[in-house]
Amino acid sequence: MGYGALGRNRPPSERASLRVMAGYLRGHRVPLLAGGLLSLATGTTGLLLPLVVRALINDLSRHRGLSGLILAMCLLVVANAALGAAGSYLLLRTADSIVLNTRERLVGRLLRITVGALDRSEPGDLMARATVDTTLLRGVVSSAAVPAVTGALTALAALVLMGLVDVTLLGVTLAAVVLIVVMESVVMPRIGRATREAQQAVGAMTAALERMLGAFRTMKACGAEDREGARVRAAAVRAWRAGLRADLWQAVIGNTTELAVQFAFLAVVAAGGAQVASGAIGVGTLVAFLMYVFFLMQPVSQLVNAATLYQSGAAAVTRIEEARRLPAEPTGSGDPVRHGDGPASVEFAAVRFGYREGQPEVHHGVSFAVPPGGMTAFVGPSGAGKTTVFSLIERFYEPDAGRVLVDGTDTRDWPLDGLRAAIGYVEQDAPVLSGTLRENLAFGAPQASAAELDEALRITRLRDLVDRLPDGLETQVGHRGVRLSGGERQRVAIARALLRRPRLLLLDEATSQLDAINEATLRETVADVAQLITVLVVAHRLSTVTMADRIIVMDDGRVQATGTHPELVAANPLYAELAATQFLATSR
Repeated sequence: MGYGALGRNRPPSERASLRVMAGYLRGHRVPLLAGGLLSLATGTTGLLLPLVVRALINDLSRHRGLSGLILAMCLLVVANAALGAAGSYLLLRTADSIVLNTRERLVGRLLRITVGALDRSEPGDLMARATVDTTLLRGVVSSAAVPAVTGALTALAALVLMGLVDVTLLGVTLAAVVLIVVMESVVMPRIGRATREAQQAVGAMTAALERMLGAFRTMKACGAEDREGARVRAAAVRAWRAGLRADLWQAVIGNTTELAVQFAFLAVVAAGGAQVASGAIGVGTLVAFLMYVFFLMQPVSQLVNAATLYQSGAAAVTRIEEARRLPAEPTGSGDPVRHGDGPASVEFAAVRFGYREGQPEVHHGVSFAVPPGGMTAFVGPSGAGKTTVFSLIERFYEPDAGRVLVDGTDTRDWPLDGLRAAIGYVEQDAPVLSGTLRENLAFGAPQASAAELDEALRITRLRDLVDRLPDGLETQVGHRGVRLSGGERQRVAIARALLRRPRLLLLDEATSQLDAINEATLRETVADVAQLITVLVVAHRLSTVTMADRIIVMDDGRVQATGTHPELVAANPLYAELAATQFLATSR
């Protein structure tokens, strides 16, 4: 499911959204229940206050002692504040815990998604789902989920008490409550649609920013700042417009609620004043009822706010769940396979593969066999399917047909972590991560000893670089290794792969950014390594592979020929042409 599919998914039903959101709360039932009980206790103290005030006014008119009632009123006010603070803190703390747990689960899932799923997605949008969307859950928990229940119970209790105080005035108040409910049913779906659009636009904006910052130098070199800035601004404007629509409807529902409560207050004053004048009720009863009207405003506002927050929370949960449903790699597959520590063999048996359904295949029945040990090179024009060979060996993708075997066992029958532990892989662009040089070298082997690290530095000729750096191995290499040269980054990637002590080493254009001296040195290093393990090399520069034990020539997703450099120069026209263009037509 790619970014387009993620962005165009139909929103789930209200029942489905509630069910999914309840799943996020299920593991935190105890603190949520405690926070809810504290909120109810807060509401209870507030509900008792008008009754105390009514008794106070009645006793005042009868010239009775007031000290006990005044003390009770003060205790209720203090208890209301203390219970309210405790309940709010507990709900906020629980909300933060839910956000943390959600982020941990989502990030853990994203780290396990397949390479194909990531290729079809926008990393920036996935980042927004793990950051912005998860943050919205905080408001749902602290101000929507529990407050909605406690607010509803408190409002119901207030209405019951209002009915006990005066049924006629309760009827006036209920008219305002009905108006609020009708307005909510009309406005909330509009808020939900606008909120979903705004969050999708924020995801698009994050994706545009990630694209821009990920190729920052290229953007500047191409003078594309204005164009890329326009792309980010367009997404920001879409989010702004959707946010304005949500703000408009929130303002409508918020002010309508306040207006309805104010009309209820005025109607109660008019109707209650008439009853007081006729002697039907006392002044204390009218004051108590008016206090209930004011008190009713808080739980009603809570319910309106909860409904509004629920819309944004439902949209956030939908986007989070979409990301969590991206296909993930298996944590374990097949029965455990026992293999030795020596070099590994590799075989492709009639492998067919295409990156996307409905698009042309990249491999059309590729077959070859690589025995344990030695160096095997893959050469051919761009688009021949050479790098795809490595992706299939690493199980970044699964073949559509045929089999990929390592040590005679189908890679699908290997435990995935065991398969990759046996492989060292150097990508074509040799990525270096932000952090120290030591962290980058030990990225795949964090327990590597100082002696092992020093040996990797010696083999890849990085010792001089370490000596030149101001903080040695602790030097920060910058974002994507920007403080290192291209050749240095490539050697760091090779050293990182060697530190894993692999049985099979995959080098994808590993010498493309090395100068002639370092290339010759590394060629000798690879030849030495090939005496101990199996080395597979993808190369466009044939000078790096002329000494390979075997060379596999690929073109248009098929194996054209296999042999040594002299054999292929003499017998394969495609290889002879490649060698001639690089002045390597003679035997070596």
